[in-house]
Amino acid sequence: MTPAVELINPYSGNPLRFGKDALVDEGGRQFSLREGVFRFVESDGYAASFGLQWNRYQKTQLDILRHGYRQSRDRFFAATGWLPDELRGKKVLEAGSGAGRFTQVVLDHTEAELYSVDLSSAVDANWRNNGPHDRLQLFQASIYELPFAKRQFDKVFCFGVLQHTPDPRRTVACLSQMVKPGGELVVDFYAKLGWHTMIQVKYLLRPFTKRMDPGRLLALIEANTDRLIAAHRFVKWLGIDRLAKRLIPVCDIEDTLPHDLDEASLHEWVALDTFDMFSPWYDQPQRIDTVRKWFEESGLSEVWGGVVSYGKKNRVPVVRGTLPSARPGEG
Repeated sequence: MTPAVELINPYSGNPLRFGKDALVDEGGRQFSLREGVFRFVESDGYAASFGLQWNRYQKTQLDILRHGYRQSRDRFFAATGWLPDELRGKKVLEAGSGAGRFTQVVLDHTEAELYSVDLSSAVDANWRNNGPHDRLQLFQASIYELPFAKRQFDKVFCFGVLQHTPDPRRTVACLSQMVKPGGELVVDFYAKLGWHTMIQVKYLLRPFTKRMDPGRLLALIEANTDRLIAAHRFVKWLGIDRLAKRLIPVCDIEDTLPHDLDEASLHEWVALDTFDMFSPWYDQPQRIDTVRKWFEESGLSEVWGGVVSYGKKNRVPVVRGTLPSARPGEG
């Protein structure tokens, strides 16, 4: 389908029109449509590790692959507080799609028009998982340079991305500019609960691991995943798993992963999430009150922040806000 929102050259603000397999501005600058994706960046930049992980594990987190599995769906609707019916015909922006686990939720469980963006080549995995679809448009672009005119989206969501951007405060500001009057922005993120959040093996090792070649790091993690799972199970048996979470270089198996995975799926999830711990260039947990303040600074109202539960025992920090509707004579 042809995008129903106004597209712009994010570097100049000039409107874009369709040319042959590309979007073109009035100055002749072209942005290609290649393999189902509109391309506004020429490389993954700081998000290169995400391109690697989501193309390697492109189907790991998809609900559709396991009968009765609904982790992504549960997280989406719990975090947003939205109902499927209220999204019918709405324009929704997904910022940071990864391989498309939440893209799939929106397409399968709502009738929204979805515009999904990722900086990395993860958009290729998303296209393989979810495209082509008449309610989906995919873009490889930066959150800081989005190819959309402002104030066009009824709903904007950004899951698992905020802490991985160079400037989380600016990220909130840029996303808030996409929300139309009366529309909503929702983000979830890693929470900083106190000074002790940063006192764990993850943050001791990250200065080294984030500088490693991503392919080499991934191979190292995959080769040791079974040992890491065994270590987790041993310390859980000892009853010191809370302390061990800070000492063993493995993802949080108990509180973030599904609880009914077979051994092969568990191995895959643990390798993926552990790589996701150690590989990103940026990892900046935020206090919920800080993110709430950024929402308010960006002109959003009815701002709510807290920890949302979903699934059996999964929890995620969330902040939501609404852009006030224009007063008579405004907008």
